[in-house]
Amino acid sequence: MNKELEMVRLACKAMDEKKAIDIKVIDIHEVSVIADYFVIASGSNLNQVQAMVDNVEEQLGRAGYEPKQVEGTRGSNWILMDYGDLIIHVFDEENRLFYDLERIWRDGKEVDVEEFLK
Repeated sequence: MNKELEMVRLACKAMDEKKAIDIKVIDIHEVSVIADYFVIASGSNLNQVQAMVDNVEEQLGRAGYEPKQVEGTRGSNWILMDYGDLIIHVFDEENRLFYDLERIWRDGKEVDVEEFLK
């Protein structure tokens, strides 16, 4: 498994451990130069969103991956974690519906998240 897919796997598992809602993985490498993959998930409240972000940072950090940048702070309803080839978006449910990144990036290819949760 290449580095990018390993990061996607770790991120998906970390969010799933915190009961993330509707994890989506979108392969955008053919439609954008900003990253190869987006992982998008939501939490039912701000505490869950923060727990997901904390667990992703911890799990990826243990594997030697550090974010280049994190946008959003504790209490934010959308936190973006930039790992270079992987960008992770964690939303509360309302803002995920509002921003609808899945629609905006529909030219990307959705990847079956179950493959990463095994």
